[in-house]
Amino acid sequence: MNKLILKPGREKSLKRRHPWVFSGAVAKVQGKPDAGDTVEVRSAAGELLAVAAYSPESQIVARVWDWTERAIDRAFFDERIARAAAQRRQYLDGAATDAYRLLHGESDGLPGVVADRYGETAVVQLTSAGADRWRDAIVDALLQVEGVRRVWERSDAEVRALEGLPPTTGPLRGPHEPARIAVSEHGIRFEVDLARGHKTGFYLDQRENRLRTRGLARGRDVLDGFCYTGGFALNAAAGGARSVLALDSSAEALGLGRANEQLNGLSGVDWVGGDVFQMLRQFRDRGRQFDLITLDPPKFAPTAAHVPKAARAYKDINLLAFKLLRPGGLLMTFSCSGGVSADLFQKIIAGAALDAGVEAQITERLGAGPDHPVALNFPEGEYLKGLVCRVSGQTSQG
Repeated sequence: MNKLILKPGREKSLKRRHPWVFSGAVAKVQGKPDAGDTVEVRSAAGELLAVAAYSPESQIVARVWDWTERAIDRAFFDERIARAAAQRRQYLDGAATDAYRLLHGESDGLPGVVADRYGETAVVQLTSAGADRWRDAIVDALLQVEGVRRVWERSDAEVRALEGLPPTTGPLRGPHEPARIAVSEHGIRFEVDLARGHKTGFYLDQRENRLRTRGLARGRDVLDGFCYTGGFALNAAAGGARSVLALDSSAEALGLGRANEQLNGLSGVDWVGGDVFQMLRQFRDRGRQFDLITLDPPKFAPTAAHVPKAARAYKDINLLAFKLLRPGGLLMTFSCSGGVSADLFQKIIAGAALDAGVEAQITERLGAGPDHPVALNFPEGEYLKGLVCRVSGQTSQG
């Protein structure tokens, strides 16, 4: 088998079972592996550390499949995917939702492999050379999961370019139509656009947080910033909000949000298109106020290099939100940027409150649901961070 030989002392992270090998840690490559091929990773002393997928175009030159000397073949993917599916069945109430994350990359021992389930459809996203190399085996294993009848691909994430891979989307197995399907989540139906929707079609990581919004919304004036297709807005309406304003820059997403409102027999949501930053400034200038604001913006920091710019964007948007909240109002704010740590995110929100002239308390910390597990050896898997902050008063400068 082809081998990656590490530089002396660079085996420490692998000894702690972190599944990434960076190009700077490699002393030499033995053999002529192609992108996606399985390679042995060995220490400078020759000790076998892992078997991994080779990716010569990426700074992450190898991603670990397993820590023992074993074959990476169809049986490997059958085993890993069956295990992940069984774990989901253990802690997901099938009556509460038929849409959830089935495979969560490194945390399920499948680096670069994400699969979300929408009823009978599994939507797979392959973001590494190794995952791309084993596409057919992964799809075959997904079709063995009970209830999965077809597989779509949404491998159009920007990170594929870092692996030297082109975007690939569309139906893989099973019926090609429909491209838009309806799923159920805690009693609310959502239409999901498999072909053009964000990520794999919907933000499944926010499922439990959307339900929390329903519990907080009664009698409140609610603003849902970056509303996409109405996940938080419709839960607020279902929870008895006095008013709901949903903002997004995408006319297509707002159209699907209106369709979801009708699908559920709900009414009263005000769907508004425009740049959320600009709209919040306009609301501030007009003196408009709310009792509950949710902010779930897109990923401002896709890599560590984007963190300073992302920090400014997060601060700006949350500062505006704090200024729009009445005393006692709640801000439910999120970051899905992996490069922004939970500690940094809290500091950003604290700075936003200070500059907005308000005193605020954290009443809850939020994250993804149990279908997005985080391996202890891979903390990067915990990308979604959320805070519920209560405005308790104004500072002397406010």
